[in-house]
Amino acid sequence: MADLFSFDVVSEVNMQELKNALDQARKEIKQRFDFKDSKTEITLKEKEKELVVVSDDEYKLNAVQEIIKLKCVKRGVSLKAFTQGTIELALSGTVRQIANIQSGISSEKAKEITKTIKDSKLKAQAQIQGEQVRVLSKSKDELQSAIVFLKGKDFGIDLQFTNYR
Repeated sequence: MADLFSFDVVSEVNMQELKNALDQARKEIKQRFDFKDSKTEITLKEKEKELVVVSDDEYKLNAVQEIIKLKCVKRGVSLKAFTQGTIELALSGTVRQIANIQSGISSEKAKEITKTIKDSKLKAQAQIQGEQVRVLSKSKDELQSAIVFLKGKDFGIDLQFTNYR
């Protein structure tokens, strides 16, 4: 039997579910009367991890954002994964907003997570491994306690727990 058990704390977005949510949002926008003859566009740039929304004016842009949020929640995509940019003017009188899609845990957040685990008095160790945090313990019960503890904290990002062994 292994002397140490572990799990990884990661922050990733299921891109297929996000694509499905955006497809549903596009369909709803096409059907809605208030978006008739509007220049509304939703573009997902996977490589850059960006979501670009273009619309006629700020009011319609906010309405599109609400539709996207509703569809993402229904598909299980966390809204914490998006960092909204500022609304800027685009071509031909339209407005654009770029949202960055978070992938991986930044070094500051990783340090915060490891410090929180160390301060929690749990018998578990946390170490940063690139864009994820590995939590180690001799007891599976301690690991499960650490997962429950981390779920109760708000780090401002969406956390998933993988590779539980």
